[in-house]
Amino acid sequence: MKPLRRRLIFHFSLQFITLSIGMILLVFALFFLLIQQISSQELRRNFQAGILDCITTDTIIENGEAKIDKKWEKFLSERQMWAQIVNDQGHVITSSNAPSSLPEHYSVGDILEIKETKHFSEFTVLTKVDNTYKKDHIFMVGYKDTQQDVLEGFVKNYSLHGQISETNRAEFEEQLKKTNGTLHIINKQGDIIENIGKPMNLKKYDPLDIVSRETAPGIHSTKMSVYNDPSSDKIWILHTPKKKDKNQTLSIMEEYLIGFGIVGAIVLLITITLSSWNGFRYGRPLFLFTSWLERMEQGNYDEVLTEKERKKIYRKNGKVRMRYRLYKEVINAFYKMAEKLDASVKERAKLEKTREEWMTGISHDLRTPLSSIQGYGHLLESGHYDWSAEELEEIGKTIREKGDYMLHLIEDFSLTFQLKNNNLLLSKETYQLNNLLETIFNRFSDDRTLQDYRFHFKPIHKQVEIEADRKWFERMMDNLIFNAIKHNPSGTTITIGASESPKGLQICIEDNGVGMDEETMGQLFERYYRGTNTDEQIEGVGLGMSIAKQIATLHGATLEVQSEIGKGTKVDIYLSKASSL
Repeated sequence: MKPLRRRLIFHFSLQFITLSIGMILLVFALFFLLIQQISSQELRRNFQAGILDCITTDTIIENGEAKIDKKWEKFLSERQMWAQIVNDQGHVITSSNAPSSLPEHYSVGDILEIKETKHFSEFTVLTKVDNTYKKDHIFMVGYKDTQQDVLEGFVKNYSLHGQISETNRAEFEEQLKKTNGTLHIINKQGDIIENIGKPMNLKKYDPLDIVSRETAPGIHSTKMSVYNDPSSDKIWILHTPKKKDKNQTLSIMEEYLIGFGIVGAIVLLITITLSSWNGFRYGRPLFLFTSWLERMEQGNYDEVLTEKERKKIYRKNGKVRMRYRLYKEVINAFYKMAEKLDASVKERAKLEKTREEWMTGISHDLRTPLSSIQGYGHLLESGHYDWSAEELEEIGKTIREKGDYMLHLIEDFSLTFQLKNNNLLLSKETYQLNNLLETIFNRFSDDRTLQDYRFHFKPIHKQVEIEADRKWFERMMDNLIFNAIKHNPSGTTITIGASESPKGLQICIEDNGVGMDEETMGQLFERYYRGTNTDEQIEGVGLGMSIAKQIATLHGATLEVQSEIGKGTKVDIYLSKASSL
């Protein structure tokens, strides 16, 4: 699972880094938009002063030359305004949308007049000094204030002692209707003396009302022009409605709070979206694994993955889809676990079958000798017969043989469990191979009860010594030879020999008997795969081949079987050249 661990670390680290960078960029972008919005609002509060600040900030002066940005030139043109930049000598170094009536050079008196009156010729002029360079420059933005001209015309034509004369009131009201405005005449204390035109929700002017409206005209719904009549100490104020600008009454702090709220809401929305996406992305495979575990709990190991789920996870070319690739080791581990569990279930069934075969074999092996012993016991106990000495000797011999067989069988059971649990200890000594094999061969060839079988011995053509536990080595050989005797008819030839081969030192037990099919060969060393019959030789019972293989394994040897029906069987024991038995 190390690749999965590394992939998860890399995946989540990359995701975290990407998300962090994305969030930082988003926050910067949102703050940039917020600053732009605030700048826009500030520009709207007092457009003329705002555009003057923007032009001053955006314009770069190099080598006595400057160029106003095209977007500000467009703004000036749309609003019928003009701009000029004047150096410290009074020369105009650049201008935008400036009328031809404006001079190319300003004297000291002109600059002072503009600074004090904010007027030059027929234009209202705003100025700002830029001292960021070695030599100072003055930026000027001018426009015609037509509403101020209208107001001054009202004062000139209709004022009588600072108020509207009654004789001209009707005419004045007609002129005022054309502007769709409102005229207030106030005294020095701010009290409204006359209110003519469209009604406004305004009873009195506070000391800072006029100043704040002139400083930030963009936050109010009307455009205001003021004329202070020095002859009467009255103040004339003309209000006209704005056509395009919206009412803006929020403070800068409120705008910042709203901006932060918008940024926070967007960040929260993105976080929730990413959390939902991650939950769906990483939760969906977990639901899939849960369904697998439920099927495995029910024992459906061969149906861990349905066809629908398979199409969902794998492409047509067999590769895992991108959305599940992060968990491919887990998916493969589930498959392997299901295969192992399925194999375990099959192995358990096989063991159960083997156990039944064991029980059947044991019952068969024990029942037959016990029946014989029990039968002879009943005959002796009945007293109905007069037995001769020879008959009693024969009965005693039979009972002894059957008892020996049962004892031998019990010893085989004990030996099988010792071999299975690796509790059998070997006591190896050095033996000459030909002598050891010849001793085993003579025991069978000299047995009068095996006269119907033909035995041959083929010794190896040189002196070879091996290390072995003689008792268990002979037991292994006896079991293999008795198996060849037991399962073949009379007249079968059994050959015992030794030779050298590429696989190592080879000991061979070969017969020309009935042979075996592949299924029998595959399970030849399974305990009690074949039942035995005690009417046959008592050695070589159902545990014999299993014991032989386990003894060979303890000696570091391997067994190989070759057989064909009707042509006999050959069992080869290969001893390693590096370490003999």
